[in-house]
Amino acid sequence: MQLHVIARGKIGRSPEAELVDRYARRLETGSIGPLRLTELPDRGGTPPPVPPGGLRNVVLDERGRVLASSALAQVLERWRDDGVREVRFWIGAADGHDAALRDSADLLLGFGAMTWPHMLARAMLAEQLWRAASILSGHPYHREG
Repeated sequence: MQLHVIARGKIGRSPEAELVDRYARRLETGSIGPLRLTELPDRGGTPPPVPPGGLRNVVLDERGRVLASSALAQVLERWRDDGVREVRFWIGAADGHDAALRDSADLLLGFGAMTWPHMLARAMLAEQLWRAASILSGHPYHREG
């Protein structure tokens, strides 16, 4: 299963970009698939074409569901086991997402009530995807047990 982060704005060369790259490398051999990043301009731009087969959209939004790491891992595991080929994680610009994208989401996901800069949101998401892969691989998770 391909994990695909589609984010508004450029992350450039920054400490946050280094974190995203670090977790992307860890996910290359993970139990839920590699991580790909597509950057779109703050407004406009064309998202990548939809691949054949299953696709799920996860929209990061301050009004989204706040999930424990293990719960996110379970969602991804279920989608992987159901044959989903790609999960797209949408990170918006300063104005967030349009209503159509939010309404079409398979999961509206939040990192809490606080607003996060898009660069930090990418790093936090990449870390949580790596953590989900670790949980699904049977690695001990420090908060459970």
